[in-house]
Amino acid sequence: MIHIHEKTLQDIEFHKVLQQVSEYCITALGAENTLSIYPFSSKEAVLNALHYTNEYLASFANDNRIPNHGFEPITRELQYLKIDNSVLETSSFKKIAAMSLTCSDIILFLKKFEDYYPQLYQFSSEIEVSKAIVEKIDAVIDRFGDVKDNATDALFRLRQDINSVKGKINQSFTSALNTYNSLEYLDDIRESVMDNKRVLAVKAMYRRKVKGAILGGSKTGSIVYIEPETTFRYTRELNNLEFDEQEEVKRILKQLTEFIRPFASLLNEYQSFLTAIDVISAKAKYANEIKAILPDINQEKHIYLKDAYHPLLLISNQKKKIKTFAQSIELTPENRIIVISGPNAGGKSITLKTVGLLQVMIQSGFLIPVHERSTICLFDRILSDIGDNQSIENHLSTYSYRLKQMNYFLKKCNKNTLFLIDEFGTGSDPELGGALAETFLEEFYHREAYGIITTHYSNLKILANELPYMQNANMMFDEKSLEPIYKLALGQAGSSFTFEVAQKNGIPYSLINRAKKKIERGKVRFDATIAKLQKERSKLEKTEQSLKINERKTQSEAEKLEEINAKIQKKLESYQELYDSNQRLIYLGQKLNDLSEKYFDTKKKRELMDELFKLVQIENSKRKKVSVKQKQAQKAKEKKVIQEAEKTVEVIRKKKKAAKKNIESVPKPLPIFKVGDRVRLQDGRAVGSIDKLEKNKAVINYGIFTTNVSVEQLELVESVK
Repeated sequence: MIHIHEKTLQDIEFHKVLQQVSEYCITALGAENTLSIYPFSSKEAVLNALHYTNEYLASFANDNRIPNHGFEPITRELQYLKIDNSVLETSSFKKIAAMSLTCSDIILFLKKFEDYYPQLYQFSSEIEVSKAIVEKIDAVIDRFGDVKDNATDALFRLRQDINSVKGKINQSFTSALNTYNSLEYLDDIRESVMDNKRVLAVKAMYRRKVKGAILGGSKTGSIVYIEPETTFRYTRELNNLEFDEQEEVKRILKQLTEFIRPFASLLNEYQSFLTAIDVISAKAKYANEIKAILPDINQEKHIYLKDAYHPLLLISNQKKKIKTFAQSIELTPENRIIVISGPNAGGKSITLKTVGLLQVMIQSGFLIPVHERSTICLFDRILSDIGDNQSIENHLSTYSYRLKQMNYFLKKCNKNTLFLIDEFGTGSDPELGGALAETFLEEFYHREAYGIITTHYSNLKILANELPYMQNANMMFDEKSLEPIYKLALGQAGSSFTFEVAQKNGIPYSLINRAKKKIERGKVRFDATIAKLQKERSKLEKTEQSLKINERKTQSEAEKLEEINAKIQKKLESYQELYDSNQRLIYLGQKLNDLSEKYFDTKKKRELMDELFKLVQIENSKRKKVSVKQKQAQKAKEKKVIQEAEKTVEVIRKKKKAAKKNIESVPKPLPIFKVGDRVRLQDGRAVGSIDKLEKNKAVINYGIFTTNVSVEQLELVESVK
């Protein structure tokens, strides 16, 4: 039997989550039921609720979307159906028909797609699908909410008679209107409507000349409104027919109510089912908003929340466009209790509330925002003591209240309990309160309970370090800026950074030193050691991250080099084959050249033929017998190698040409010429000396003749000394 105290739900702000989820409901009943959600009392109910929400969430990502479940509540109608001889209105029947149709559509849909939604189908399969309700109501009530003319034969005849009499009324009124208008008894407006009846607008002076019933007059008294006598007779007949029609409609609605009355329990099931679907839908929409999932639910009392977010904080920060820091925390049978320490405003309480809230959400059928590798178990009881609970009404101090809470914890705490305590041991003398808190913690430990506490007390940090199934943890701080990193580090206690934070906030150093002297030297050294270890841990984590990044880069580079090496090896093998083939051809060519020279000297044909035949036989003995296809493949391979080699050479040539072009494209600085310098034209070989320089022109003397040229066309051969 699972039980979670209302106090715990308040501590972790579970009701705020319910408020946010209720806003996703599309019906009033759904929102009302959402706000009253309480953790389930059995593990089976928890698992069913989680699977319902998870399957509905999955429907957002596939083509088989669950049909709309909107409905108008029929709570009032269901109460009327319990009363004998009660009659429902036509609008009530429309709501009942719409709800029955909606419910049937969803149930039939889930049956059709049972493979997609097995748990939701199982949930809906127990509800009966009845077409009789919708068919009967549709046979009587039309889409406008009125009783149909053909609901009964009697109603059909009555409405035909009513229409006939209305026609006679209009006809007789038109006749009287035309008659009295021609006699000029009527006012300019001719007619009006009074008490829902057409009347003649008769001039007051002629009222005695018009036969009929006077129904009123104008404010000035100049007009009298008269219903013609012939029309009045038909009106009485119409009133009688309309009364009969109303009586027949009442009889039909009573008969329809009596037909629906036996289905009251089924309609109640329909409403409950659609309300439940609305709540499940709201849970799924909320899960989609906070990127929540269904983690693995284990039976081994193992909690591993990887990259867990506090839902309320996540949504709040998303609106403000602020980053939310995820936390990872683990509780196992070998590590049941975690003691979180560290400076204030570092995120200890948020981490504590995150674990508590996510645990309660799971046990209430909500998906939670964690990594998919997370796993969680269920607890029979969750106890919490979070925040300052000073009670003015009961005249209790914070410490008195906390002692009452600890007493309650001691009564209820066992191996199936999760306890969450913020600022454990505070509210009394540090030494005495710390000693009592240590005793309580030892008792919880020996009862094999699971828990997370936050504290500044050194004795609790030491206890967590000494006991095998308890662990220290700290909220990390940047050692330079003393700003919180909002990251939980397991395995080591955290310093409160009391003096460091005080110094950062401008407290004079002399006062801090005086404060240090007032406390035990060992306490300062212990806190300083923890602070130092925490700084070292932070540095090591940064170094570890850097090494991991470098390792990944090195691995990537090694893989690239290995790939390049394999390609080069393959090319070398191909080049070696080509080289061996060319060497053999060179050898054969050399042999043939030697034989040619010998024949040139001796002119002995037979000897030449013998030597050639012997050479051919030696070469053929080295050859393997291959098919034509294999020969073609070998030639193609050789051709490919040659083409690749040519491509490589071509690429190298292009690169060299481009480099040369770039060098040539860089403009050379023009030398400063002087009279007497030996120069030559850039595209010429003859060397002359400069006789005269004017602006950008120079007169060059070649000995035999002189010429005028632009300075830009000259190259300096030798400067004048």
